[in-house]
Amino acid sequence: MKTVIIGSGNVAYHLAKAFTQNCYSPIQIFGRNEEALREISSENKIPYATDTLADADFYLICVKDSAVAEVSSLIKKENCLVAHTSGSLPKEVLLGNYRKACFYPLQTFSKKKTLNYSEIPFFIEAENALDFGFLKTLAETISTLVTEADFKKRKFVHLTAVFSCNFVNHLFARGKEISDAQDIPFDWFYPLIDETVRKIRTIDPKDAQTGPAIRNDARILAAHEALLADSSQLEIYKVMNESIKKMYDLK
Repeated sequence: MKTVIIGSGNVAYHLAKAFTQNCYSPIQIFGRNEEALREISSENKIPYATDTLADADFYLICVKDSAVAEVSSLIKKENCLVAHTSGSLPKEVLLGNYRKACFYPLQTFSKKKTLNYSEIPFFIEAENALDFGFLKTLAETISTLVTEADFKKRKFVHLTAVFSCNFVNHLFARGKEISDAQDIPFDWFYPLIDETVRKIRTIDPKDAQTGPAIRNDARILAAHEALLADSSQLEIYKVMNESIKKMYDLK
């Protein structure tokens, strides 16, 4: 199928790269940010445009969730296949007289971070078996982890991802605030972070929990709270420890 990627952000960048690395070349990258489009085009030898959508059989919309509906309305061709890459939107958000689908990669994307695309889970939904088969085959050119998932399941996949990735990364950022303020190199904590992630591959996260809250060590908890002059850091510290204690029914 002739394919157009719509978008110029992190997801568009990486999917364009993943497709071309696996011998599937889109005919166009389309969007508003010409500088970003030019970068994607240059790296992957894909033509780009900011004004006219190429005629295609498949349009893949890789934009932020709030823009998906508006962008989808730009596609006037009928009976083509259009998919978005969001985990938190139904395929019905797409506005047009065409076949609708979802092509959701479960990963955190940053343009300059190299990824092993074969390890990224893809979640596919389509209106008919033919389109599902095409999208599944397309995903399998990139990844070994491809699953059918309707919106009901996909939105819980996305919610779990927010807890497991976005919230965790925010805690890294908050932790680095503390270490930076005390001139403690944050890279001292990399082995601890790496081992924490490795451990949950073989141990249920609930069984892997350590720290003063699960030990119900009131002395350490109070000492840590006394160190936190920043009210936001203190609030996070208290909320997280209360959540841990509640999970393990500790008083």
